Amino acid sequence: MKLIIYSILSLFSISMVHAQAKKPNIVLIICDDAGFADFGFQGSTVMKTPHLDKACKDGVRFLEGYVTSSVCAPSRAGILTGRYQQRYGYEHINVTGFMSENSALKGEDMGLPLEENTLGDHMKKAGYTTGYFGKWHLGEADRFHPTKRGFDEFVGFRSGGRSYFAYPKKTLKKTPQLNHNRLEWGYKKYKEPEYYLTDLLGDQAAKFIEKHQDKPFFQIVAFNAVHTPLEFLEKDTAQFPNLKGKRKILAGMTLSLDRACGTIFEKLKELNLDENTIVAFVSDNGGPTDKNASSNLPLSGTKSNHLEGGIRIPFFMKWPNGIPANTEYDLPVSTMDFAPTFMKAAGIDIKKYPLIEGVDLIPYLNTAIAHNPHDDLYWKKSCRASVREGDWKLIRFPDRPAQLYNIAEDISETNDLAAKYPEKVRRMYKKIWNWEKQMPQPKWLLKRKYEIYDIERMDKYHLN
Repeated sequence: MKLIIYSILSLFSISMVHAQAKKPNIVLIICDDAGFADFGFQGSTVMKTPHLDKACKDGVRFLEGYVTSSVCAPSRAGILTGRYQQRYGYEHINVTGFMSENSALKGEDMGLPLEENTLGDHMKKAGYTTGYFGKWHLGEADRFHPTKRGFDEFVGFRSGGRSYFAYPKKTLKKTPQLNHNRLEWGYKKYKEPEYYLTDLLGDQAAKFIEKHQDKPFFQIVAFNAVHTPLEFLEKDTAQFPNLKGKRKILAGMTLSLDRACGTIFEKLKELNLDENTIVAFVSDNGGPTDKNASSNLPLSGTKSNHLEGGIRIPFFMKWPNGIPANTEYDLPVSTMDFAPTFMKAAGIDIKKYPLIEGVDLIPYLNTAIAHNPHDDLYWKKSCRASVREGDWKLIRFPDRPAQLYNIAEDISETNDLAAKYPEKVRRMYKKIWNWEKQMPQPKWLLKRKYEIYDIERMDKYHLN
């Protein structure tokens, strides 16, 4: 009898070791231009996001999760490389027509430098099947294509935005600038969506999971929701009879985003993959309240500036086999932490990649490490820059004195303490300079009018 029990225990131990040794699947979901307050798991009583709320409850919600840029393309570059994108000159969005004449690179030359390794590259080397679905925005030229940057499969579009519905053939013929907005299936195989794009991307991500369920997979699902154009399904907006205008449309688009995420989550559960799958969810930057009626409250600011509303985003991660459920983490983390976190989980020795600046978050979430994951976090966009040091944050402007806030005591950044702590201002200002001196010149620049617009938007949405 004892022999039987010992045999059973030995087999159980072996199976547990095998289960723990099995590489986790990884699903990274990036939504676009979502507001800090526009999800149920972030406290919204208006938006309906049941699938995302449940997924968040199954994992860790990061109360102070940051992106590396307040605008989409540089933010995505930071995610894909695990580095400050300023290190390789990717400081601004790359949209033809927005760029300054003084830019070193223009047009299709703008993109994630080919010498930079992406998360797709790393995961492929670790034996993962890789897929990318949705908005790319990291270079429109063929050499920057997702299938040449580490991803086996791609369904999405190369540019920074497009319609949620099919472009008519006549429109595509008459408007060649929409070329990179077309929905692409693989490499240079184009077919416009037959139904609402948010739902389609969720369906394609679920099909990828089913197709590759027998070995580790890594996918990024980069929804363009809830970015403009504000296009919606009436069945979704009908769920919000008490809302009006842009806010009603945003609610409907957010509901469709949640439904598409639910399609992915349900497929993982159906195939018994959810226990050993890391799922992470973020927005690529803060919500542009003036564009899509998103809410970043109680944060000040919006997309494109360095107030908390531009850089602090909805952020959660779950992994039933690896991190605790129904918890909150209250120290600052960054989306550049995804790269080392995923790589380490995949069995990659991240010490071999010293240029990566993010950190593996798993030990922090399992309470093995109690101190801050990052001593400092930095942001920069032209002459504007900021640094977060512990609870303190300094913002540098081109048109006014620097501002200093204690984020722990003043989440809305309404009490500027710069005059009260001049020595702290000087010391933190020097930190920005010392960090900034390490960076090359941006490879392309925005026209001056867009910099002015960003600052005006900041002033408009700075709570007072």
